[in-house]
Amino acid sequence: MTNLTGKTALVTGASRGIGRSSALALAKAGAKVLVHYSSGEKEADAVVAEIRAAGGHAEKIGADLRAADGPHSLARRVRAIIGDRLDILVANAGISKAAPIEDVTVEDFDNLFAVNVRAPYFLVQQLLPVLGKGSSVVLLSSLAARAAVGTLSAYAATKGAIDTLVKHFAQTLGERGIRVNAVAPGIVDTDMSNFAKTDAGRDYAFGIQAIKRIAQPDEIGSAVAFLASDSARWVTGDTLRVDGGSKL
Repeated sequence: MTNLTGKTALVTGASRGIGRSSALALAKAGAKVLVHYSSGEKEADAVVAEIRAAGGHAEKIGADLRAADGPHSLARRVRAIIGDRLDILVANAGISKAAPIEDVTVEDFDNLFAVNVRAPYFLVQQLLPVLGKGSSVVLLSSLAARAAVGTLSAYAATKGAIDTLVKHFAQTLGERGIRVNAVAPGIVDTDMSNFAKTDAGRDYAFGIQAIKRIAQPDEIGSAVAFLASDSARWVTGDTLRVDGGSKL
């Protein structure tokens, strides 16, 4: 079993979906978890309460990662809470936009890159002083980074950027003993994939997957916890596909 006892973790976008499941999985493995939220404070409170009710340790922490200084502000708050050591960073927070190419606006494009790429980049940068030997960074990629899925061209570009950053971060930070990986989910039962709750959406999902069902968020969260743990201590620079065999 994954053992993260004594570890401290930050999970961004942890108030719902994959972020929530990742926070719960890390806490179940023994980590103290900082539950980041942007607008869902009540949902973050619920995640913290669930972790504490199970005997774990968690605190909520808010920051708007769409703002240019959002990652810097979040890093300062995190360091004020944890002191000089962060063992696990899960940069999960993200937004999506499904639209034909001709309907994507400059504002849409900039918002997607601000939250999905700029925020994790500068959060890693600002937290480097407290990340050290044995620390693990997990970024969130997507099936859309390697395959054409729906009308997600701009969103897919952000996740392609994440796959590239994983390699550069892993190469650069490996000398410090920091591992950097990503998970790439397919279609998951979250608000971001509401289309999969319809008959047509399920039919589409089953048509591209080897396993004929919709993934649950906890199935992604457990993969995040694995990458964060010593069980994956020789894994870095990789993007782990957790997609039920999508687009094989």
